[in-house]
Amino acid sequence: MLEPISVSLESLNLGTLAPMLVAIGGGLGILIIDLIKRDLDKSLYVMLSVLVLFVDLGIVLGLQAGERGFFDIMLIDGVAILSQIVILAASMLFIPLALTSKRFHEFSYPEFFALFLFMVAGFQFMVATDNLILIFVGLETASLALYTLIALHNREKSFEAAVKYFIMGALAAGFYVMGAMILYALTGSVEIYKIEEVLIAGDYANLTILFVGFAFLIAALGFKLSMVPFHTWTPDVYEGASAALAGYMSIVPKIAGFVVAMRIFEFMIHSDVIWLRDVLYVVIVLTMTLPNIMALVQRDVKRMLAFSSVSHAGFAMAAIMIGTTAANSALFLYWTLFLFTNLGAFTMLWISRHKESRWHIRYDHPYEKFSGMIQIMPVGAVLMALFMLSLAGVPPFSVFWGKLYLMSEAVNNDYIILALIMAINSAISAYYYLKLIVYMFLKSPEENDGTIYMKNASRPLQTIIGLSVILTVFAVLGVEPMMDVITAYIKVSGF
Repeated sequence: MLEPISVSLESLNLGTLAPMLVAIGGGLGILIIDLIKRDLDKSLYVMLSVLVLFVDLGIVLGLQAGERGFFDIMLIDGVAILSQIVILAASMLFIPLALTSKRFHEFSYPEFFALFLFMVAGFQFMVATDNLILIFVGLETASLALYTLIALHNREKSFEAAVKYFIMGALAAGFYVMGAMILYALTGSVEIYKIEEVLIAGDYANLTILFVGFAFLIAALGFKLSMVPFHTWTPDVYEGASAALAGYMSIVPKIAGFVVAMRIFEFMIHSDVIWLRDVLYVVIVLTMTLPNIMALVQRDVKRMLAFSSVSHAGFAMAAIMIGTTAANSALFLYWTLFLFTNLGAFTMLWISRHKESRWHIRYDHPYEKFSGMIQIMPVGAVLMALFMLSLAGVPPFSVFWGKLYLMSEAVNNDYIILALIMAINSAISAYYYLKLIVYMFLKSPEENDGTIYMKNASRPLQTIIGLSVILTVFAVLGVEPMMDVITAYIKVSGF
């Protein structure tokens, strides 16, 4: 007769699950409140969501690095804590954007906020484990919620964007499962640290099969990180989503993807597996360069920002290929600085969004819409110009320091050509960022139907933009302290 297995609560270490349980509990709580009392004001759900995220952040800050929990599938290391802080900070910046005018009805649905919290929990699961199955569960939880959030915008383009994203996401999920299955067949484990031990002990035998497995994983993560050539869905999905959600999509799903890529690929890079480094090198160079060139010919500002965010992801992915502690620290610094600037830029688009009256039959945000903005909305034009200069990497604005640290790490590790390609791409990107500034400051306002397109600037949106501006302009004062904190977390993780 088999002995029953006894599991104590203490050995499960449920504290490692607490942040995700708070987010899931918050989402369920919002749905229950809606069942009890319908048609409550959306500001209640916004405040509840911010409160849940704030509690979640407090729990994450209280976690101790170096812990495992729930049958050892949860991993709380420095990278897990750091990435959850970035995810929750970005989420708390995003949610107040729902306090816009009543014209945008998706924010009136409590389901919007519940799905948002479920999505956050999915991203947290992705970064707080090294188990391939739980990474997949977190990935699909976050993705399914995100598809629905895009569709809730309730426009023809939104439905199209959600369907495209769903199809691409389903394909990526299939690639991920195939890659994970091959690694399991080779090593007998779905734990990344055990896969590493078996592969190193076997001196990376069965290289052909291993190459196929990692090719599937690179393709799967390439879709999620919108790496070339898996980036084609990005501009269409960003265009169909609301500007606020597009800004969020350009930040949070990617930081989760970077952490997963870091865990899966870096042990191979540290073992000098040359072919993986070469494949990543080619993908990174293409991802930095091709979207930059495509952004040059865009007529819509949101599509331009979509292509530019793909290029920025290529910059950040270079840190994973370099694989040093300093490079990984530079990745988190870069993405944190990029977070505030890019979310600020997309929020400016959200302010200029008008649901009933559209400027152009094809585009919501053509360059012409911003013509002479300095005369119509001087403060808005100056703020948008600041965000564009920062994204272009102009000193002393925030993104410049992220690029500087990444390029210096490339040079320090003898990737001179890569650093040169980074510099060239920064110069190319300056053209399309400055193009918007030229339209705003040097052109006359375009004739339209009399609609005021900057009427969406509610007080919460102004607050978020103000915070983004402060952190964009004065980032230089906080770069060194941020780098010290980030490096301390990265070192604890052993990356």
